[in-house]
Amino acid sequence: QVQLVESGGGLVQAGGSLRLSCAASEYTIRNYGVAWFRQAPGKDRNIIAAINWTGSSTFYVDSVKGRFTISRDDSKNTVYLQMNSLNTEDTAVYYCAAGGWRTNLAQLSMASYDYWGRGTQVTVSS
Repeated sequence: QVQLVESGGGLVQAGGSLRLSCAASEYTIRNYGVAWFRQAPGKDRNIIAAINWTGSSTFYVDSVKGRFTISRDDSKNTVYLQMNSLNTEDTAVYYCAAGGWRTNLAQLSMASYDYWGRGTQVTVSS
């Protein structure tokens, strides 16, 4: 079973940057799409970025377009989320998830993802 571990979260000032990593163990994720979700206190968990298995298709929610970049390095079995120009509304727990075996398009539905990490906290201070 694919196990995912997020890292790279922390406390950052508004305007700053963080890079989150989603490292897979036990099995390769090279054949899976991967997405990043986030959940703020009292709110639902929502997708913010996704990438398909080849990296040819990506998705970003409007609120992070132009600021966040999702990428993958299959040689390291890791997917990244580069986050720039962070603001206080980006404060949340960030989760990565893998699923969508060899789909051509990045998957947007939570139901498409079978494997989940435990999350990493990102806090942006004003």
